Amino acid sequence: MLPRELICSVDAEHRFDARTLQATCTVDGAPLLVGYPPFAIDRAQLAGRPWTMWRYHEALPIDAAEEPVSLGEGATPLLAAERLARDIGLDAPLYVKDEAQNPTASFKSRGMSAAVTCARRLGASALVAPSAGNAGGALAAYGARAGLPVTVFLPADTPTSLVDECVRFGATVELVDGLIDAAGKRAIAHAASTGAFNVATLREPYRIEGKKTMAYELVEQLGAVPAAIVYPTGGGTGLIGMWKAFDELEGIGWIGSERPRMLCVQAEGCAPIVRAYERGADAAERWDDARTAAWGLRVPSALGDRLMLRAIRASGGTAIAVPEGDIMTGTRALRTREGIDASEEGGACVAALRTLCARGMSFGGSVVLFNTGSALKYA
Repeated sequence: MLPRELICSVDAEHRFDARTLQATCTVDGAPLLVGYPPFAIDRAQLAGRPWTMWRYHEALPIDAAEEPVSLGEGATPLLAAERLARDIGLDAPLYVKDEAQNPTASFKSRGMSAAVTCARRLGASALVAPSAGNAGGALAAYGARAGLPVTVFLPADTPTSLVDECVRFGATVELVDGLIDAAGKRAIAHAASTGAFNVATLREPYRIEGKKTMAYELVEQLGAVPAAIVYPTGGGTGLIGMWKAFDELEGIGWIGSERPRMLCVQAEGCAPIVRAYERGADAAERWDDARTAAWGLRVPSALGDRLMLRAIRASGGTAIAVPEGDIMTGTRALRTREGIDASEEGGACVAALRTLCARGMSFGGSVVLFNTGSALKYA
């Protein structure tokens, strides 16, 4: 067994054995996070390692000798965006972390690589997840790589391109009336009746571990902690994972106590985290009648709401919702001004940053904006 344990994210006294296939806290239903004994990563040795997210294997739930289920995920470019920074009036260096260059054309590759690696080791015979789109395609690909059958539950109005991606990689797809939370209920029932490993967002602890490597890469690529991270937020695994990673990075001596301001971006038609942040609430209520063309942001309720709100506030960040028209304008700006194959989620981040600059927000250091997927995902 790996020297790892699962720790309830809300109450550290609730601990679970790492052999647990998947779970949330049995006391309050909170997500579980992976805890690690003290570890070190010698930055001088990284140069000789493959340029994938698994170069940080000491910080991941894997033994050094174990072969991960990998398609070469991670190691995405950090692109300077000087023209875009001038356009939106940003008085600081702007970078775009382009997650579209992952194997399945979105940041979901990271989380699914880690989740499927752990599921296979723990003896899973099949995999299941709900998805707004990108996660389903990634799970289908990594399930195929691991030789495990995959079932994906998708909202019935999911773009055909995203449905076809799941099918292309051999997954069984079922369309569900409603949004991703309705698909999530179907996935839970499927897992209970078949024994499939449910890799739904924060229903297992390993996707966060893959997503957190984005923070490790940022520090390695920048040589420092950015002043702010502008992040499109649906289920929130990336935001939660990076916030967790910065504590780990301080623990291994790569950084000090400095932290980036976490800027959570949602669409005006589906903004449960923004509403909870503005109300000063500790948890987010479900958003009724969620609507947005940025499919990854159409998450009306998120299991990690408390963790996201904590990270945003602890970092001195903020949460902002942007109109649909501004999302499309931001998407076009990334494509035409910087040549970046941007999805609508990336465009939402541009729109949010433009609004924050217009309101007079100053950053005092580098700003990193995340483009989380390829434009071709919605083609």
